[in-house]
Amino acid sequence: MIRRTLLSALGAGTLLFSVLAVGTPADAAGQSGLHAKRVCAASTKATTASCQSKVLVNGKGAVPNSTTPAANAKTPAQLKDAYKLSGTSSGGRTVAIVDAYGYPNLARDLATYRSYFGLPACATGSCLKIIDQNGGTSLPRLDVSWAGEQALDVDAVSAICPDCKILVVQAKSASVTDLGTAVNTAAKQAGVVAISNSYGAGDLADSSYGANYNHPGIAVTASTGDNGYQGGSFPASSSYVTAVGGTTLTASTNTRGWSESAWSGAGSGCSTVNAALAAASSWDTGCTKRAIADVSAAADPNNGGMAVYYPTSRTSSTWAQVGGTSESSPIIASVYALAGKGYSNSTPYTNTGALFDVTSGSNGSCPTTQWCTSRTGWDGPTGLGTPNGTGAF
Repeated sequence: MIRRTLLSALGAGTLLFSVLAVGTPADAAGQSGLHAKRVCAASTKATTASCQSKVLVNGKGAVPNSTTPAANAKTPAQLKDAYKLSGTSSGGRTVAIVDAYGYPNLARDLATYRSYFGLPACATGSCLKIIDQNGGTSLPRLDVSWAGEQALDVDAVSAICPDCKILVVQAKSASVTDLGTAVNTAAKQAGVVAISNSYGAGDLADSSYGANYNHPGIAVTASTGDNGYQGGSFPASSSYVTAVGGTTLTASTNTRGWSESAWSGAGSGCSTVNAALAAASSWDTGCTKRAIADVSAAADPNNGGMAVYYPTSRTSSTWAQVGGTSESSPIIASVYALAGKGYSNSTPYTNTGALFDVTSGSNGSCPTTQWCTSRTGWDGPTGLGTPNGTGAF
């Protein structure tokens, strides 16, 4: 697997990207003998993306066959309650999901998920639309791992915004060029107000790749990664997106009914190539360039992972518990759709009173504390915090 190496963190407070690590805290043993496993293999090229999701598997590395969701897997009702989104509606706005490769049973599996949880049907043609990266119907070949990613993404949108329409744009490969083309295609489709990107590559420059993610008036979200404090990961390191970190979400007896801490696997760090957000200038990020993350949501596959109807082969699917910042990115994209406001990545920075500030937990060791340790205000793993209703978006 890839390894991201910290080459420099002196003076300027920036990090150079290289690779993902084997055996991160995110892979710790989970419930009932299960443990979290990467859904997609790590990429060895800075310009090829990996999906940012983890699924609970047994000792043989397989997703257990189950006809019902696991007791600990978060349900739509639980996620909406945790983020105070019960009773909200988008009025039929569209959230786009951009991923690589095909998933022939996407509509079937999504229907199973929504039916089980009593959500409105999302029929192909009226609610659900699946297109290729150029906007056509020549859908790419199946990749079971990336299909698992797509299942998490569409189920997360369904959980948070059941009245949202869903557009899935499938890139023909996991190259940043093809995925970027798919993002541009998504932005051109009528009704799209948010685009979620649950993948990451190297810390690539906006001057070369950012134009595909620059769509004023549309919220573009991106996962920060599942391997803790590592530095920049594109497109989360782009100045044009909302970088979404991750939390551990557990039920509590407090007033909110839930508690959150930084998930040990949530990606964070500083870009070495992209400009800092002007809106973040007063938040002591410690980064001279783009700081990651901006906001966050549930991501810990063990305590925060959601129930997903998940493909295990070309023909078979089962219930699984899936997390990673691939969960938090579509959650935040869906909250943007519910909010229906300006869709800018600067908006949360001026509305922090409508966020739950996450002040505990860490995702590693780092030279500047706030890059890897949660605190009051901004920090790397969780950004400014998690949604408390739609007011921050």
